Amino acid sequence: MPVPIRRFGILLCDNVLATSATLPIEMMKTATATARGLGIEAPRVEIHTVSTGGLPVASASDFNLSTTTALETAPQFDLVHVPGQWRNPRRAIRQHPEHSQWLRDQHQGGGAITSVGTGVCFVAEAGLLNGKPATTHWHYFDQFQKDYPRVQLKRQYFITQAGNLYCAASVNTLAELLVHIIFLWFGRNVANNVERNFFHEIRGTFEPRRFMAEEVEYYSDEDILQAAIWLQDNYARKVSMPQLARQFGMSTRSFNRRFRNALGRTPVDYLQHLRLTSARELLQQTNLSQQEIGALCGYQDVSYFTRLFHRHFQITPGKYRETVRAKLFS
Repeated sequence: MPVPIRRFGILLCDNVLATSATLPIEMMKTATATARGLGIEAPRVEIHTVSTGGLPVASASDFNLSTTTALETAPQFDLVHVPGQWRNPRRAIRQHPEHSQWLRDQHQGGGAITSVGTGVCFVAEAGLLNGKPATTHWHYFDQFQKDYPRVQLKRQYFITQAGNLYCAASVNTLAELLVHIIFLWFGRNVANNVERNFFHEIRGTFEPRRFMAEEVEYYSDEDILQAAIWLQDNYARKVSMPQLARQFGMSTRSFNRRFRNALGRTPVDYLQHLRLTSARELLQQTNLSQQEIGALCGYQDVSYFTRLFHRHFQITPGKYRETVRAKLFS
């Protein structure tokens, strides 16, 4: 069976913030190498840097970035990334009206789009975010709202998703978003390895207070959302899913089905995610023993806790603490 190909395009123009353009390339290449090293069947990723006329662009740091592909002849991409501009993006948007139509064409062809910081303005200028949630760099909130009043600006979120349109407020949160994309393309093992390589201290790929997904925010199953909130508040306790289902007036089968439909995972998986994410934070931030951390997160058996942590993050709790502490300044 032939290896599937995923085409990834980075849209460039002058005054681009280089980090926001090169970080996705580096993380995607790391994902590819990691999958190869782990012997995981994975798609072959073609990375294209795209500009009008295929010309090199001058970054905001006064060095040129070469491009591989002219916008006019670029293929349909599975994912297009729009980097940020240094300071106000309106000049670049005026200079490149062709970017709007190109982004619309790519999206209509089925391509997902990620954008970061002021790069979100290019996607908004194309009209793709009208009536949809979005975020951008905090410094441009007011100007963004004025320029694009039809976009639902979510000032309190660092990452938003509306279908296959993703916005990240900053380069740091872009890294979190990219881990999510890598998870979708390569699976959990590769995503966890990339995450550890780029930022050991990260707490969770998508924390509720920082990530807004359109289909979750507007999902109508209020009972399930209340059950999820209950689990967030009580994950350290002994939890019986059949009892929890009865508490919210459902059979266990109906509860599991509705929970998966609403939040994309089973109640048990969601509970494990809450517990293990909390354990990872405690390993990073405290000197508590692994047994104490396990107990605080609902695991009385430290061996079971260790096995679950390793299965979920591909690293033991002790080794994770070592790698995190190695990055902390004294």
